[in-house]
This record gives sequence, C-alpha cells and structure tokens, in this order.
Amino acid sequence: MKKMINSLLNMFYPSFCMICRKPLVESEQHFCLHCLCDLPKTNYHINKGNPTRALFAGYQQINEVSSYLFFEKEGITQRLVHSLKYYGNKSLAEYLGRIAANELKNDGFYASVDTIVPVPLHPVKKRQRGYNQSEFIARGIASVYNCRIDNTSIRRNIYTKSQTRKTTYERHINVENIFEVTDYEALAGHHILLVDDVITTGATTSACIDALIAAAPEIQISVFSLSITREF
Repeated sequence: MKKMINSLLNMFYPSFCMICRKPLVESEQHFCLHCLCDLPKTNYHINKGNPTRALFAGYQQINEVSSYLFFEKEGITQRLVHSLKYYGNKSLAEYLGRIAANELKNDGFYASVDTIVPVPLHPVKKRQRGYNQSEFIARGIASVYNCRIDNTSIRRNIYTKSQTRKTTYERHINVENIFEVTDYEALAGHHILLVDDVITTGATTSACIDALIAAAPEIQISVFSLSITREF
C-alpha cells in the first residue's frame, strides 16, 4: 500500500533532480542516476598523500583523512552545500553522508572508527540555521558504519564570523581555542571520525583536533569532509 501511495504521489507531484531538474524515478533520491554518477568526486580515499591529509600532516594522532567532493564557486557542490547549510535540507545532508560512506566502507576506509563527532556549531549559529549540517552528514555515515554519534562531548564556545574573506593565517588565528571538550571519558581511548561539510584551509577542523588532543592525548582521529575547495 505504501509503495502504491508513493507511486501515485510521484505521478502527480514528481520530485526533480536537484542538478538537471529532470523528474526522478522511484528508486532515485535527490539526483537522477546520471547526475549522481557525475558528481565531482575527489577519490582522495584511494590516495594516501591526498591534499586533505596534507593539511593535517603535523598531527601524530591523525589516522585516515578524506574529502568526498570538490567544491568550486558556482559549481554543483556549492549548490548542494548551500542547500543543506542555509536551507535546512537535512535529508540531503544525510543522503550525501550515506552515499559517501558506502563508497568509503567498500574500499576499507575508516574501518576502525567507533565514534563519529560532527564539528560543532556555536549555539547562536545553530539557532540561526535550525540545525548543524555536519551532524546530519554524520548521521548518514553512522547508518553505514553502525557507529555512535557523539555531538555533546565537544562544544564550540566562541562565536566567529564568516572566514570567507580571510587569509590562511587569519583563519587559523580566528578559530584558535574556540572548542572545548566537556566529557573526556566519552572520547578517551576511541577512534574518532571528525566530520565537517567543507574544508578550505583546515583551520576550523585543526582547532577541533587541537581541543580533542589536549583533552585526550592518546585519542585516534580520522577526518572526513563532504567537500574541499579546489585550490587544495
């Protein structure tokens, strides 16, 4: 019955591909198959010397690092990220996390991760947006890896303005000491997967890593971002 109702709804109120705007068939979500296959994937997880990993090369505690899509101004990924970041598209965030995780898991990536930590937003920014987009990306990943999500043991204490127009140095100074671990015992001894939506210089993610290591020096950390800017 549910399948019949969905078919009728799709007939009279069809969903459209977010990229090409063609109607989606029953088995498709958010994108048609053609556009899904055409996403600008980095395939960084099969390259141990990938540019995302290079951003965190100075940390001994870092295990595996990858970004799923290339982010370019006015490009497909920017449209997707803006949809989940500024328009509350939770289902898209979760879907992108899930499809990325399926590919990564099939290639044995992040195999020993047991806890997923979304990079937290400041409470003011979270209220403005209505949710933390990284948390819903993390939910998609967790559904594939069957891991727990911890979104309470580290928090963002300092509100920072947009870093878009800042230099690399200014970005790192701007986010220094903005995170605090509130529950050491929940994280100690675990292999954490830190999840973010976009990495540009890695400043925010590095600040989060610094807070985790300061609280639990023996911790293992891997990093996943949904996207990374092309200049890297």
